Amino acid sequence: MSLPDLLLLSDLLHHTVRCEFGLDHGPGVMAWMHPPVHRLLGWVSRPSALRMSREVWRLDQCCGLTDQQIYVRGEPALTDQVTLERLPTLIDADLLDRHGDKLGMLVDLVFEPTTGTIRHYLVSRSDPRLPGSSRWQLTPERIVDQQPGVVLTGLNQLDDLPVFRSSVRQDFLQRTQRWRDQLRQMGDRAGDRLEGWLEEPPWDDQPVQAKQELEAPDRIDPLEDWQDDEWSNPPESQPSRERGTRSRGEDPWVG
Repeated sequence: MSLPDLLLLSDLLHHTVRCEFGLDHGPGVMAWMHPPVHRLLGWVSRPSALRMSREVWRLDQCCGLTDQQIYVRGEPALTDQVTLERLPTLIDADLLDRHGDKLGMLVDLVFEPTTGTIRHYLVSRSDPRLPGSSRWQLTPERIVDQQPGVVLTGLNQLDDLPVFRSSVRQDFLQRTQRWRDQLRQMGDRAGDRLEGWLEEPPWDDQPVQAKQELEAPDRIDPLEDWQDDEWSNPPESQPSRERGTRSRGEDPWVG
């Protein structure tokens, strides 16, 4: 039954309020906040659907939280719906960019239950009642100015904010973008390797053994033992016809 460190306003309003006497005071219907300092002061519950009265609880009256109920101590302050509509709030306010164009709507907030400090607001681009819609985090430091129903920021686009919860479509777009980035990186690495291979000199592809044979310092020169004296005065040779005639004349068997 202990309180968490951080809590969503929507989770708080979905719980049924139960006092220390065990009485059911109904579910929460709206937040009670002080927008200039971005602090949640309490919340409002509806004890009966047939009556117009509402009960306002301070945040320090909360003493425990379960899955379906929130336990409080003390008595609430009674009021009506007309008075509550005059309370300042940033919930359901339009979020504008630096040019004054609408980016979305503030639909929820995350706060500290012990102090009421608002950590960040949640922005919805589409109708917040649609299930599975995306939420973006807007910290109070990004708010430039605020007016009833309008919050001014210096944002250029909604994607400048971190995503708190993604829809199915947003998850698909993010995964597709990651796949594209991975394919682009693989293509860049393959291109770098191909360029490096084309820039290598052709002699680097010769076999190592052929390079060693060309670079060997002790290879044998076939003309190293050549003797020029033996071939300086070669014997004079007679014509082959005279040698043949002389040989036939000296042959005793030729008549």
